[in-house]
Amino acid sequence: MGAEQQADAIMQNQQLLERVYRGKRFALKRQILAEALQCFLEQGIETATIEMIRERSGASVGAIYHHFKHKEGLVAALYVCAIQDQAERRDRSLLSAQNLQQGIQIIIASYIDWVMDYPDFARFLYAAHFSISKSAQQEELQQKNAARNQHLLAWMKQQPDYAVIQQVPHELFLSLMVGSTESYCRAWLSGRVKTAPQSYKAAFALAAWSGFEQLQAQNAAAE
Repeated sequence: MGAEQQADAIMQNQQLLERVYRGKRFALKRQILAEALQCFLEQGIETATIEMIRERSGASVGAIYHHFKHKEGLVAALYVCAIQDQAERRDRSLLSAQNLQQGIQIIIASYIDWVMDYPDFARFLYAAHFSISKSAQQEELQQKNAARNQHLLAWMKQQPDYAVIQQVPHELFLSLMVGSTESYCRAWLSGRVKTAPQSYKAAFALAAWSGFEQLQAQNAAAE
């Protein structure tokens, strides 16, 4: 990443944090989180230390512990910022959807746009899954994710073409819908593929919907 691109990414990171933590009273918290994000990306989540984050952010160790308690608290706070911002963009975009098929297109496009707008946070999310799974906050974060997914499911049930996915197990649904999109975004962020995921929005949406239709047909044939 060039210097200009890196500067743009850092500015976008700040904008995301400002949406989640609004106002002057959270300025220090945003500063600590912004520098912790860069530290985790550069050093690795397991390797990065509170001292590294203190040095980068200019905050005292006491201030970091006051706001976040420990390094795992910083990881959890960044994780929540990312998934919250991602979900809010998705929900705003879904307001224009007329049916489920269109909604899936919008969800996939929204996911891709978010990854391209916030590549640092996207890289962090992918890297943080393992750390989150071992943390004391795992259950709380899982509950927050489940609440967001329930909100999405409630919207889907109101759509006229909901029958297409009605028999898909809830734990399988998100993987079928965005699994291939997420996999490609990971590859793009790591440099394993060069074409930006935006180029394949329509292909990912078509693959997801076709998969649901095929599964529906298989279920109908088995009855």
